[in-house]
Amino acid sequence: MQTHPFKPIFDQNSKILILGSFPSVVSRKFGFYYTNPQNRFWRVLAQILNVPPPASTEEKIKFLLAHGIAIYDAAICCEIKGSSDAKMTAVVPANLKSIFGGARIAQVFANGGKAHEICEKYLKTQILNATGKGPVKLPSTSPANANFSFERLVREWMVVTNALKGIEI
Repeated sequence: MQTHPFKPIFDQNSKILILGSFPSVVSRKFGFYYTNPQNRFWRVLAQILNVPPPASTEEKIKFLLAHGIAIYDAAICCEIKGSSDAKMTAVVPANLKSIFGGARIAQVFANGGKAHEICEKYLKTQILNATGKGPVKLPSTSPANANFSFERLVREWMVVTNALKGIEI
């Protein structure tokens, strides 16, 4: 069983929550979210927010908090071989109470199909109680999602900027 090694990133000004599935092997090795250079998460967020991508872990945390973005993963524990979401079994869902209690999250986004599946199966009631809305599925920024070009990901992820501006999606 692998246990999630990171704390959620959020503060009282966080407006949206982006949930991944579970940290990749590379992220677990380097000790922070989305550290695989092939993962397009940081580049996509920077592009939709029209700012340079953050480089260091400290810059990434400041970047998220400055833009009202909280991040965590939908699974706190699972059996997983490598980094493939398809190989995730025995999923234990994350508890989002600390995030919902410490921030006014208006919308939850799931980064990819597996994250969305975990949200729908285990976390939907928590999410609905906190936000009044179900989780929104976004295409995965993972390198495994090769049929989505960077440009297409940016187009699909623009809903995040609308949520940050308070526009209903």
